Amino acid sequence: MKYSFAEKVIVITGGSGGIGAHLARDFAAKGATIVLISRNEAKLAAIIESLPGKGHRYIAIDLTDRTAIKSAIQIIEDNYGKIDVLIPNAAITTTDRFDVRSIESIESELDINLVAPLIFIRSAIPLLHASADPRIITTGSLGGIFPLGETPMYTASKFGLRGAMLSMSLDLAGKGITAGSVLPSATDTPMLHKEAIEGGNSLQFMDPPQSTETVVKSFIKMLDKPRFEIYPKRSESWLVKIALLIPNQLPRLMPLFRGSGEKGHKKYLKELETRGIARKNGDAWEYLG
Repeated sequence: MKYSFAEKVIVITGGSGGIGAHLARDFAAKGATIVLISRNEAKLAAIIESLPGKGHRYIAIDLTDRTAIKSAIQIIEDNYGKIDVLIPNAAITTTDRFDVRSIESIESELDINLVAPLIFIRSAIPLLHASADPRIITTGSLGGIFPLGETPMYTASKFGLRGAMLSMSLDLAGKGITAGSVLPSATDTPMLHKEAIEGGNSLQFMDPPQSTETVVKSFIKMLDKPRFEIYPKRSESWLVKIALLIPNQLPRLMPLFRGSGEKGHKKYLKELETRGIARKNGDAWEYLG
């Protein structure tokens, strides 16, 4: 049965990013009322202004601010009285290696990617219970299944979020709330653009990054047919799962993938240059936005 978006209130964190903005446009076109949450007020305002339909709203907050989360929940309650679908989508990553990065950056990345989504979900439980068919769908990552050596905090946060969602899915199912996760691999978003330019994990470029449209289709599949997890690229999910059956062999397996990933990384950077997103300056690349 196809999910009916009409009169549904859908709340999306990370609403100014590539996946969040695409979800908003698609769901609004299907009749949903959208609440977008992010720190970037200018981008949020532009996205909300472009959406079809009425009643949409943005809330510009820092998700690491617990008081701000509480205020956002209150705004949603005052204006809508419920949340039908909650999509904790906000995430960050950095290419700073673990042994040289600051303690503060470790805390910040774990907070935004793992702690803040869980706090937002917990804070939203009463409004979810006010819905006739409440759903929670997090934006996970294949980085929550397979270790990415260059980005251990992103991996740690996504491993943690995946585990929390699997546990939560089991617990909340008996309490009337359906919960699950979409776990995409590398997706063509501004976050990936910056990571590619700054020298991120080359393994995620073994195949060309998927479009946000592909990821959005997985969210729709999740709404049409709820499940604990869904993978936009099923072939990649099987590969990483098989690799983790023999974790002690990862040092031997990684070099087999590294060459292909490095070639794909270079190709993607050239593509970003063609699209006016990146520019090569000597031996380095610059992000143009």
